[in-house]
Amino acid sequence: MEEEKMINLTIDGVNIQVKEGMTILEAARSANIDIPTLCFLKGVNEIGACRMCVVEVDGRRGLTTSCVTKAEEGMIVHTNTDKVVSARRTVLNLLLSNHDHDCLTCVRSGHCELQNLANRYHIDKIKYQGSRSKTGLDDKSPSIVRDFGKCILCGRCVATCTKIQNIGAINNTGRGFDSYIGTAEDLSIDDVDCTFCGQCIEACPTGALREKDDTERVWKALSDPDKYVVVQTAPAVRVAIGEEFGMPIGTNAKGKMVTALKRLGFDKVFDTNTGADITILEEATEFIDRATNGGLLPMITSCSPGWVRFAEKNFPDQLGHLSSCKSPHTMFGALVKSFYAKFFKIDPSKIFTVSVMPCIAKKFEAQREEMEVDGLRDVDAVITTRELARMIKQRDLDFANLEDSLFDDPMGEASGAGAIFGTTGGVMEAALRTAADWVEGKDLDQFEYHDVRGEKGIKETSVTLGGKEYKICVASGLGNARKLLNDIRDGKSPYHFIEIMACPGGCVMGGGQPIKDSKTRATVDVRALRANSLYELDEKSTIRKSHLNPNVKAIYDEYLGKPGGELSHKYLHTHYKKEEKYNISFED
Repeated sequence: MEEEKMINLTIDGVNIQVKEGMTILEAARSANIDIPTLCFLKGVNEIGACRMCVVEVDGRRGLTTSCVTKAEEGMIVHTNTDKVVSARRTVLNLLLSNHDHDCLTCVRSGHCELQNLANRYHIDKIKYQGSRSKTGLDDKSPSIVRDFGKCILCGRCVATCTKIQNIGAINNTGRGFDSYIGTAEDLSIDDVDCTFCGQCIEACPTGALREKDDTERVWKALSDPDKYVVVQTAPAVRVAIGEEFGMPIGTNAKGKMVTALKRLGFDKVFDTNTGADITILEEATEFIDRATNGGLLPMITSCSPGWVRFAEKNFPDQLGHLSSCKSPHTMFGALVKSFYAKFFKIDPSKIFTVSVMPCIAKKFEAQREEMEVDGLRDVDAVITTRELARMIKQRDLDFANLEDSLFDDPMGEASGAGAIFGTTGGVMEAALRTAADWVEGKDLDQFEYHDVRGEKGIKETSVTLGGKEYKICVASGLGNARKLLNDIRDGKSPYHFIEIMACPGGCVMGGGQPIKDSKTRATVDVRALRANSLYELDEKSTIRKSHLNPNVKAIYDEYLGKPGGELSHKYLHTHYKKEEKYNISFED
């Protein structure tokens, strides 16, 4: 293997040696020299458009954009001269002159990259005044709100939607001062080929994109004495919520999170991981049935509502490949209003179920007409990790110093397999642990499947069950999903079982998780830190296979009967249907 060539340069008087091919920005960051950026998003949006990252280079006329300019041997760079700082202040003044100034009430206040830079460069008044470009809100969607008045046209959302997710629901529209980020036919984001994955929100440096806030609905339910309010939390939430309170990335804050939820007034605090265990029993049963009885293969997981919406809009002819299982939180919600209500003698019509999710597509999923049994919604409200953090702050709870508490029984005990649902490959690994035991008829000692773990967008392996080899695939990110579905459509897919998650990296990187600025995203492996915490939870669990969870066994013994049975299909399974990519209506 050829040795990488190194080059030497000087940045702000510091001699640096870096790999040939690195940009000035990368070289500076390797030496802990901070150059500000706005439009830059590593590997996604490297266009040098905003001009915040300009530097002076000896021997060159004008200023140089550091994010797209390669470092060269002997280069002498200055990142904070009067000329550079003046240029950055001018850029900020121009952006702020065309930006809403409601920072105190903005959901991104304190976490806004534009606001942070304005403070850093001491912009104490707006230098320029004039006309404003497009303003207004698009809040029709159950998941996403677009605020045009806060958009700075950085292009990060467009690049993420197009390059990573391969959707292209939003794009640059218009020219010059009339430019804005728009949709086909200027429709609401609710009416175009958007999957509500929320990766655009994670990419946005300001409050131009945000989740639909449902905290007021939850507060209203909590204050209603006639409602019995139950909350469940997804696995990925517990390893991310601490970040909203200054804790290190990936901290497992499960105990403090449970305490906070109880302090907020919820009647019961349950664990979605229990629902994940139930999902595995249903999913493993379905896969074994398909594999042994000539069912349609490959079977594809259906836990990710963003992925399901993508399939319904883009591959309606392939919907038969999707598992009929609901996602864990909707299964759980249905059981709270049936099994739990029956055994604890609670009127199910008075139960209000809240899901705390890392995913904004869960908001859309919860209001789907299919997610209802006997006239009762499976889940009444979905809030994100960020929304829960806001509720905790509104009650002035000192989260980092709360004592640890346990989830409530009987739906608060889960296996390690349920915990790893939150990361890419986790659903597949959990399903294989159960399927292998069932097919082989014994409790297998080897049950970790490391080939489906890790950051690769598409991972594959094979397993032998009952003497037959099955080819397995795991994909995260809708761009990768499109590749797999095209192969299935063309008859080229070799796989028997596929896991697909809409968000790259899985739920730990969901659109409702704590937002990281572009520098953190470029220099810290956030996905790995959060995922590793989930794997640690799994390793420390006394029960690591879903079908061995005693509470889950009891639910089947006392109520459901058996996985895949009549009651299971009533409460835990659903169906999918073709959706139009664009909801366009023409008025007379």
